[in-house]
Amino acid sequence: MESKNEEKTNKNTNEDEMKKNQKSSENDKKSEKKELSLDEKLKETENKLLRTLAELENQRRRFEKETKEAFEFGGFNFARETLALLDNLQRAKISIKNDETLKESKDLEKFLKNIEVIEKDLVSIFEKNNIKKIKCLKEKFDPNLHQAMLEIENDTEKPGIIMQEIQTGYMYRERLLRPSFVAVSKKKSTVEKEKK
Repeated sequence: MESKNEEKTNKNTNEDEMKKNQKSSENDKKSEKKELSLDEKLKETENKLLRTLAELENQRRRFEKETKEAFEFGGFNFARETLALLDNLQRAKISIKNDETLKESKDLEKFLKNIEVIEKDLVSIFEKNNIKKIKCLKEKFDPNLHQAMLEIENDTEKPGIIMQEIQTGYMYRERLLRPSFVAVSKKKSTVEKEKK
């Protein structure tokens, strides 16, 4: 019996030692994991910090760009609306010139000169504020600046050359404020040539 008890005791002792060894190895592994996890946490925190700094830098650049555009193009919508004023003034001038009852008036020329002064002042104000006419007559059609309203058959000009300006286009700095409405040349059709 004593030998059985001794065996049990030895067995228990061996098991206890094995458990202690396992616990110590587990503790060693845990401490290594803690050390690794601290390194990982440090790297993760560093990555987060770098991302945050990059995001802040991007926001700063975006803000600077938006501020610059606000200063440069803040009057864009106002400029577009003001073009209607100039258009209406020009239409009124043409309408008054073509009115039969006003043609007999002695003061018609004075009135038209006053309208022309106002028109020149408006154009001058536009130019001072970087609003400029798009030159288009006899130029090659550019869809970025012009809008074709009709085509004119013409054999003396190359196809795609602007023959007539229907409504003046304008640029605000480097941005298109309004395209020029134009008539573009095209070759006469072969059917018409054969008829002639």
